[in-house]
Amino acid sequence: MRRFLVSIIVFILLFISAGLFGQKAKVHNLPAYDVAPYHFGFTIGLNQMLFTIKPMPDINTKVYYEVSNAVGDIVADSAMVLGINSNPTFGFDIGIVGDKRLGRYFNLRFVPALSFGERYLNYSIKAWQNGEVKLIDLKKNVGSVFIDFPILVKYKSKRLNNMLAYVEAGGKYSLDIASNARKEDISGQIIVKLNKHDVYAIVGVGFDFYNPWFKLGVELKMSYGLMDILKRDNSGLTQSIDKLSSKVFQLGFTFE
Repeated sequence: MRRFLVSIIVFILLFISAGLFGQKAKVHNLPAYDVAPYHFGFTIGLNQMLFTIKPMPDINTKVYYEVSNAVGDIVADSAMVLGINSNPTFGFDIGIVGDKRLGRYFNLRFVPALSFGERYLNYSIKAWQNGEVKLIDLKKNVGSVFIDFPILVKYKSKRLNNMLAYVEAGGKYSLDIASNARKEDISGQIIVKLNKHDVYAIVGVGFDFYNPWFKLGVELKMSYGLMDILKRDNSGLTQSIDKLSSKVFQLGFTFE
């Protein structure tokens, strides 16, 4: 997270520099590109998905009994969830780009995409069994395949030779087609289930590089989920969470 913020600061500084020195730039490649009303292309990239977790206020005091039904994956007379955190992993994105020119410095972008990734929920559990106390680390895997429908407003600097910098902001609706919301628990294990639908706020920064035949964009985006996506059941794995939302970091490459 800290490295990502440092990257954003560097992008912003370069963005300001490009704007200040843009008047001295000499345009070589694709000189009429930014005058066209529409552009189309495709995008590929890497993502890092993770959860933002708000635990229940009584997480360290609530004891669950009949643990085989309440917590799952462990056998105990009773148990208490001590803490929860999230492990991100890397995934990838692929999509198409539709760009509408709004003015000299503004563009409206629609970038539907498929995003593949997975996340882990890590539980620290204190369990009692036959008078003995055990500390158990339980990891739950949650895989996702999102169909994303983002709409973004892009504000760009003046061109400096064959490069410009930009910032963008907007929102998106995501449909998780791999959602396990309707799956049944099997083999005595509890499945952490997520709702299919989510809405995100998006901010990003990037650079465009004008080549003789196409424009290459390199961008960093952060997407913050606005909804509670956890589907609750009778297990302690969900009852110990007050709110579960998504966060996604993306490094993308656009070809237009």
